[in-house]
Amino acid sequence: MAHRRHPVQPAPDGPNKAMIRCHSVAPKVSLVSILQWKSARSGAIAPVLLALLLGQAALAQVSQPPVNLGNTNFVDGRALPGIMFQQTWIGAQADSFRDASGDRQAAPDQLKAYSVASQLAWLSDTRIFGANWGAEFILPLARVELDLNPIVADTRMGFGDLFVSPLVLQWPERELFGRPYWQRLNVNVILPVGDYDPDRLVNLGSNAYRINPHYAFSWFATDEWELSGRVHFLWNGRNRNPATALQADSIQPGRAVHTNLAVSRELAPGLRLGLSGYHLRQISDDRIDGMEIAGSREQVIGYGPGLRKQRGPQVFFFHVYRESAVRNRPQRHQVIFRYARFY
Repeated sequence: MAHRRHPVQPAPDGPNKAMIRCHSVAPKVSLVSILQWKSARSGAIAPVLLALLLGQAALAQVSQPPVNLGNTNFVDGRALPGIMFQQTWIGAQADSFRDASGDRQAAPDQLKAYSVASQLAWLSDTRIFGANWGAEFILPLARVELDLNPIVADTRMGFGDLFVSPLVLQWPERELFGRPYWQRLNVNVILPVGDYDPDRLVNLGSNAYRINPHYAFSWFATDEWELSGRVHFLWNGRNRNPATALQADSIQPGRAVHTNLAVSRELAPGLRLGLSGYHLRQISDDRIDGMEIAGSREQVIGYGPGLRKQRGPQVFFFHVYRESAVRNRPQRHQVIFRYARFY
């Protein structure tokens, strides 16, 4: 498909800037369904904690699946009809797990995760509600290394769950306070095709369906400065084959809201530097066999610098993040590199 250009593009980022963001919901770095500790307050989780003390399977099996936390940022809401292929490489390490109070867990532990997500996105000339209709697919490949102590450890490499977006609506440029404003709505469904074994400590798939729609935007406050963001809602289905050590028939992570926010400035044609961040907050309790587990809600805030470089139809992104205000999940630092090619 020929590379396109919008007739009223804002000045920064060079001649192909309209195609910068077709869409991306690259999966979260860990790509693991059982990497988070949960609070010991609930008796329903006691079998897992007891197993840990005995040196057996060690992780509470109810945790939020991988989602987009900081994977997309600068100029995120802008796109024109065409095809995009994107690769996202992520490396992360967690040296501690935080409980419901934000305190470090007593057990020694370390988590390393490396992933690459391949994404194919398409935006057509067909209009629905005044927006261009499109679709996308994302398939992650990951390697995760978990080390709780010299006896309890696991390493897993394989494919994660498949991200499918049958409905992407990209609206043409509008104006907000007299400046260019771009927006997009995406209805994302995650299919449980990733590697999963209830007898393993680490899993790359969640063994449950998920729905994760989002709204993305970019606002060009000046010819140099832009503000971009995404607001996601996450609904998790029920896993009817949870970890054997949990001795349960089903588990279901709670609902969550997670957001990305970024601000950048164009320093030279095609080159942007800025700051980006993300936030996840779980808004309902996890469930084990249908029973709500008090003290199980997750939270995290991540932030760090980043850059974006465009060369014609190719775009490169690089970001570094650290985390704080972590609850019921690993506290990590991560590096993300993205390459996008537009056709």
